[in-house]
Amino acid sequence: MNALLIAAVPAAALVSALAYKARVLTVSGAIAATLVGAAAFGLGGGAGSGALIVFFVTSSALSRWRRREKEALQFEKGGRRDAGQVLANGGVAAAALLLGSCVPAWSHMCWLSFLAALAAANADTWATEIGSIAGGTPVSLRDFRRAAPGTSGAVSVAGTLAALAGALLLGLFAPPRDILLVTLAGFAGCFIDTLLGATVQAQWRDPANPERWTERRPDAARPERGLLAVNNDFVNFLCTLAAAAIAVLFGC
Repeated sequence: MNALLIAAVPAAALVSALAYKARVLTVSGAIAATLVGAAAFGLGGGAGSGALIVFFVTSSALSRWRRREKEALQFEKGGRRDAGQVLANGGVAAAALLLGSCVPAWSHMCWLSFLAALAAANADTWATEIGSIAGGTPVSLRDFRRAAPGTSGAVSVAGTLAALAGALLLGLFAPPRDILLVTLAGFAGCFIDTLLGATVQAQWRDPANPERWTERRPDAARPERGLLAVNNDFVNFLCTLAAAAIAVLFGC
């Protein structure tokens, strides 16, 4: 295991450096991506490497798609991805591969967890990036009222379909008999993310538009909704963890 990980570090570092140069990652994000990438490249084989690259490329491309319109919505972190975002989306997947390499008897279970965690992260990213622009007026799961595009905890038809497509794309890396399991686990993790966003994630009213909610914290201000400790990164981590757990529960 150590030899595989060590050999994978240079490749992961190169990809992370290119992402940093392309202004996709911050310095801390590049370091975190190197760690996650080393686990996928060194322990996940060709399928694991491919799954991580597909997630990273598609999520990065969608984040850049119509970026100015999304920045105007003021609903999420903008620009480069930092270590918190990278680990929130890829930390559970990397940990699953590490666990599977340490306990060979659990290797299949951990492989499904790895894919399910990435499927959930991909589903959440696709739902947010596509739904916020192409989803029309979403409905909040908090009170089932219409909400501004990009509001945490709100869903739209386009965003939901994008989430399912994003989960399926990663599900295709699973063995044929497990594709549906990974896809549904990823989609379920994304739904849990939305539910947490509607209930416990910290949100504030946008000072420029009091009718709009934002995840961006003003200086020294308590959230008007949710809990201060529950930010978007924490919710994304729980999203991937839930998907991995669902894959284990129904895959064994």
